[in-house]
Amino acid sequence: MKKPRIVVVGSSNTDMVIKGRRLPGPGETVKGGQFVMAAGGKGANQAVAAARLGAQVTLVAKVGADVFGQQAIAGYQKDGISTDFIFRDPAGHTGIALILVDDKGENLISVASGANNALMPQDVEKAAERIRSADVVVLQLEIPLETVEYTARLAAESGVPVILDPAPAPDAPLDRALVQCVSYLKPNETEAERLTGIPVTDEASARKAAEQLLQNGARNAIITLGAKGALWLSADQSGFVPGCRVEALDSTAAGDAFSGGLACALARGTSLEESVRYASYVGALSVTRLGAQPSLPTESEVRVFTERQG
Repeated sequence: MKKPRIVVVGSSNTDMVIKGRRLPGPGETVKGGQFVMAAGGKGANQAVAAARLGAQVTLVAKVGADVFGQQAIAGYQKDGISTDFIFRDPAGHTGIALILVDDKGENLISVASGANNALMPQDVEKAAERIRSADVVVLQLEIPLETVEYTARLAAESGVPVILDPAPAPDAPLDRALVQCVSYLKPNETEAERLTGIPVTDEASARKAAEQLLQNGARNAIITLGAKGALWLSADQSGFVPGCRVEALDSTAAGDAFSGGLACALARGTSLEESVRYASYVGALSVTRLGAQPSLPTESEVRVFTERQG
């Protein structure tokens, strides 16, 4: 079977994770945590997720000229990801994320973006042919918005479907011109509320927010609700996929795992409903493991997990 061709344009970070019994409050120190350092960044997470699920993946990103950047590139190559368009910024450090995780898998994250802020449209232009020949392009918001907009427009003009994961949550609604270049807009509850002004807590409120996203120009809206499941809506169809019951250890990369799974399924020509279901399985499996990229499952692991779900 031909491998789906996926291009991810986005962030690359090094994650420094402390897992403790609970998250500290302002000014508080909580002792007794477990420390893990792992590769992360939403763009890189999505690229690794898709590669482990069997896709042919190119990551377009920028890292610093430091040891973290070297380690990141080596890790991507180990996962079979093309690093032809990962650029080095001599003036900036590789992105760093400090992550706190409690014993329920909830997290707090603070990011120093570093070289991610220097990924410009002219960098993406160097990967234009790879983007034009892709089956799916995946974007997030941990790189400059002008770069996101340029990439989305480049892909859309070439007829390549675009998945936009609007994370971190934007401070204001996305420009309509950008949204109209996006084939699949995939926010979580917080991001959906930020984009629409509608608080999202359950399936009914998610549907209202998704309807607003379509009014704002989205062709397909997919709103993830964590353990509750995921709702999807397009002009002529909609559905809801319930969440899987798992013992959550760390939810850090769950949304990125979902996006990588969604991209793979759509690139293979799977229906939107089944793509959302598959992505939900990938995301659910990822929360049972600690760390961002270390938590991302392989295609065979997802197959076994799916069979157990019945």
